[in-house]
Amino acid sequence: MVTGRILLLGGVTEALALARLLGPTHVYSLAGIGRVPDDLACQVRVGGFGGAEGLADYLRAERIDLLIDATHPYAARISANAALAARAAGVACWALRRPAWQAQPGDDWRDVEDWAALMQALRPFQRPLFTLGREPLQHLEAIPAHQFWTLRALQACPGNARCEVIGARGPFHLDDERALFAQRRIDVLVSKNSGSVATEPKLQVARELGLPVLVLKRPALPEVDRQFASVAALKAALML
Repeated sequence: MVTGRILLLGGVTEALALARLLGPTHVYSLAGIGRVPDDLACQVRVGGFGGAEGLADYLRAERIDLLIDATHPYAARISANAALAARAAGVACWALRRPAWQAQPGDDWRDVEDWAALMQALRPFQRPLFTLGREPLQHLEAIPAHQFWTLRALQACPGNARCEVIGARGPFHLDDERALFAQRRIDVLVSKNSGSVATEPKLQVARELGLPVLVLKRPALPEVDRQFASVAALKAALML
């Protein structure tokens, strides 16, 4: 059983489920993107810490006993900062890291290492659906003339003449995903391998339609004291 004060770094849906189990002495930290919950018993902190050094200072000042990294699998910098800060502050660091999706029969998944490789792989297609978050917004001026992008992010924002940005939050339902692919005439899906059940239906639609999926490779994450694949396993370790 873990005693003392917990700092939970959120970023995935499962983190909120864990935060709902924490009492008022513990802290749930969010980067500030998306909706901030207002119905938790624990304290909620919004915003960054100022890198690993700033986080280490916070751990010391707030007398945190356990740091739990439940950030997104692609938030490699935050995870690295968490591991460094915990080590510097002499605090245990645990991580909630959900398993990656695995390709199924009928899937046409094509792994890409980075943005440059992604753009190269995307050349033959005309109407991609991006589900990478906001990163594609940095590249709108580089959209090839033969392509029209549909970009789905947590919040709608301006695109341009060849890109529409849709604001939507999971969980996404299979029939709605089918309608989206049909209405937008999607011919390729671009995705991170987040492993999220809430966003998995898009992969089934791509499978049904025989469409390729360009999958951005997961980054390497740092070693931590303990690693868990599910909230249930982490909850059991915490004895909550």
